[in-house]
Amino acid sequence: MKQPLHRRQPTPGNPRVQRTRNRVLAVARELLPQVGPAGLTYALLAERSGVTRQTLYRHWPTRAALLFDLVLEGPDLGTYPEPGSDVREVATAWLKSLRAGVSVPAVRAAALAVTAQADHDPDSARALVRIGEDRYTGFNKLLEPSGIQISDDEFTLLYGPVLARLFLDRGQVTDAFIDAVVTQWLTTLQPADTGLPVVVTESS
Repeated sequence: MKQPLHRRQPTPGNPRVQRTRNRVLAVARELLPQVGPAGLTYALLAERSGVTRQTLYRHWPTRAALLFDLVLEGPDLGTYPEPGSDVREVATAWLKSLRAGVSVPAVRAAALAVTAQADHDPDSARALVRIGEDRYTGFNKLLEPSGIQISDDEFTLLYGPVLARLFLDRGQVTDAFIDAVVTQWLTTLQPADTGLPVVVTESS
């Protein structure tokens, strides 16, 4: 049986607790690009955010839990798409939102740190799985008005090229690149899985 990533959580409905949590995450986002994952110790974070280390451990019992929240609770960039019936539009908007998210230094550093540690740290491995599950579930919710739900393999085929371009090629993800990825991805969707014909249209 999997152990939960957050083994202890403060009461989420307490405004004071939520303010403390938000302050700590804001300080962590500022520090992480400066000191790196190894340098983001709980001692430093407690000092800079004005809380005790015990408070940090109540919120985030492991470093992986902290990195997990830095990825999933990144700053609101106003780019996350609305649900829609046009699969191409939803996929394109979602990839642009992904591009914007990983352009935030703290989110990028946290995601790379969790990935690097996943092979030898069970908490990081679980965090990585949960991040993927959260993104997959969220994307399918965006697709609900279209009547289409994609498989996890189809989801990987959508975001994989973008992450490969960013982290392996160290290249730029342009709008033209995203359009090409979405056009190719639409051809991989299986009508038998969706119950609907997949129509590839020209992007506007």
